[in-house]
Amino acid sequence: MKRKLHLVLLILITILFFWSINSCKKDESAVGTDKELFDMAKSATGFSWYKNSDGLLDKSSGSGHSQPFLRVRYNSVAAAKLGSDGRVIAGTVFPEGSLIVKELYDNSTSIGLYAILSKQSKNANADAKGWVWGYINSDGTTAEPSSNKGTACILCHEQQGNIDYTLMNKFFP
Repeated sequence: MKRKLHLVLLILITILFFWSINSCKKDESAVGTDKELFDMAKSATGFSWYKNSDGLLDKSSGSGHSQPFLRVRYNSVAAAKLGSDGRVIAGTVFPEGSLIVKELYDNSTSIGLYAILSKQSKNANADAKGWVWGYINSDGTTAEPSSNKGTACILCHEQQGNIDYTLMNKFFP
């Protein structure tokens, strides 16, 4: 009898173990639009830095991100909307083809996530303003899929003082 009970318990523990492993949410490798955004974000060629500096910035008090450091860069299309001081020009609406990459650092040397805005109004994942939102871990897995159209980000990014969803001028004047 004791032996049967041990066997039943062993089977139940084994089933619970495999069930718990398989039920955990795991980030999946970026595919489709998310992979395209990740590939664009990894390449730093042809970008301009916010305030003309590639130095790390401490997380702002208004940030919804958990990483302690960040830096932001703009492709040449988006950089055309930066003033000579490297700040976003007030009242800007970024044109089609703009790409803004926020690198979120886990510490002073390691990027943990890329938060990406890409103006692609014809993309099926674009929001009402034409932005495709990417939130990709540095290992290439998707933290928040672009198919969600920025729903996890927009609430913060639409707060007063935003410039076409960007908040750098507000929190890093």
